[in-house]
Amino acid sequence: MLRLGVNIDHVATIRNARGTPWPDPVRAAKLAEEAGADGITAHLREDRRHISDADIDNLMANLRLPLNLEMAATAEMQTIALRHRPHAVCIVPEKREERTTEGGLDVAGNEAALGRYIEPLRDAGSRVSLFIGHEAAQIEAAARIGAAVVELHTGAYCDFDTEGRLAERDAELAALRQGAALAHSLGLEVHAGHGLTFDTVGPIAAIPEFVELNIGHFLIAESVFIGLDQAIRDMRRHMDAARG
Repeated sequence: MLRLGVNIDHVATIRNARGTPWPDPVRAAKLAEEAGADGITAHLREDRRHISDADIDNLMANLRLPLNLEMAATAEMQTIALRHRPHAVCIVPEKREERTTEGGLDVAGNEAALGRYIEPLRDAGSRVSLFIGHEAAQIEAAARIGAAVVELHTGAYCDFDTEGRLAERDAELAALRQGAALAHSLGLEVHAGHGLTFDTVGPIAAIPEFVELNIGHFLIAESVFIGLDQAIRDMRRHMDAARG
């Protein structure tokens, strides 16, 4: 079955807007579990704009689902990941000025350094995932340095769909299919995520090599109107229908 990972970052965004203890990301993670999520993703950014160190502490202490810790490839984040040893560590590119992650990690251009960086994480028992684009060079580099997982960036596909740029959307979807097939052939587990909604998730979920989708902002936004439980259950239905 295609797994659903729920990203809870933007529960923390709402909390931090007022500096209150609520809404609590750990409570959101527990609700996601009850609604049928298969895992929880949390991105501990260098500037701590949403998820905090205390959130990671509390998630590790209270979460029954696997935690996927997203982070930049910095010494500070490596130390935090090695202390907690989450189920998975997803290395993402990060810029202070960006609103959200804007693209995939350049593994091909930093192959040696990233290989050294992920080795202790892998040795500590965390599954190492690299958030990358669908380009063959990036996928092949990820396989060479020993990553267990690649998560392909679906942001451009979703943006093209929203903007009505249908030819570009279809070309991006075809490239994601090719990238997923290549990654699978190289022995990598293949995930996808970024920007997915009820309207865009179907064609991605239908790609057979994808085994997990990580979705956050849309689910938190939709929960304002229908509740987090219902938003997750509805996303699961869209995914299952597409895969079925």
